[in-house]
Amino acid sequence: MLDGRELQRDEIETVWSIDRSEWIENVYALVDGELLLRPDPFDLQGWPAGEQQCYTPLLAACYERGGWFYGLFDEARLVAVAALENKLIGARHDLLQLKFLQVSRPYRGQGLGKRLFELAAGRARAQGAGGLYVSATPSEHTIDFYLRRGCRLIHEPDPELWALEPEDIHLECML
Repeated sequence: MLDGRELQRDEIETVWSIDRSEWIENVYALVDGELLLRPDPFDLQGWPAGEQQCYTPLLAACYERGGWFYGLFDEARLVAVAALENKLIGARHDLLQLKFLQVSRPYRGQGLGKRLFELAAGRARAQGAGGLYVSATPSEHTIDFYLRRGCRLIHEPDPELWALEPEDIHLECML
């Protein structure tokens, strides 16, 4: 079993060591308020150019606000991570954003994503949130993972998150 623990501030950049690669066959798009699955084969190799430079400061700011970062380790190697924002958002100001959730390719299919999602949901509940806000990459595998966890399309996406990631699928999971 892998060891899990909260990450320290100086470990945030280790999230980029996770092997994000994946063969994507289909992606979801939001069309007239409904999810539409369409073919869009793509071999995702690593992190997109510029993503680390763009998102590291956002993750650091989340940490500084009291955000929660939890990693799963295979010995000293980070293989899965979840990050939860600390500020309430959403139309009712009752959601905490699941800011980051990644499982390294060799470790997928072992329930690690589910484990991290449940830990983040428990943390959000303990902080008094009514649910999680998820801005997710539109790949079929990713969106289906969140739908299986009880997430649903959010009716009023957060304007700041929508502007940052308009191609993402914006979901909420009420706790």
